[in-house]
Amino acid sequence: QVQLVESGGGLVQPGGSLRLSCAASGSFWNINAMAWYRQAPGKQRELVASISIGDSTDYRDSVKGRFTISRDNAKNTVYLQMNNLKPEDTAVYYCNAAVKVRTWSAVNIYWGQGTQVTVSS
Repeated sequence: QVQLVESGGGLVQPGGSLRLSCAASGSFWNINAMAWYRQAPGKQRELVASISIGDSTDYRDSVKGRFTISRDNAKNTVYLQMNNLKPEDTAVYYCNAAVKVRTWSAVNIYWGQGTQVTVSS
């Protein structure tokens, strides 16, 4: 009923930029908060950035000033603009969304399949 599809990952040199997109599709009432997580090999998944339905944003300290999360509610899409990328940003990036499928239903959490971001020379 709800699918999250990430795109925009790839290989980039240190200092480069990349923009990730995550589009939600299916049948649902509305999307509350959306977020980007990442997981490097052998590491636990960590929160990168989040954005509320009111466009309030939050970032982990290591990406502040470099990453920008935004959303386009008309397109049911969340973006992550990643500037001045560093090798330590290398990870699989996952889209996360809190979705109210029906107006009377509880909020469910959905995950995208992930998109690889590799920062290397």
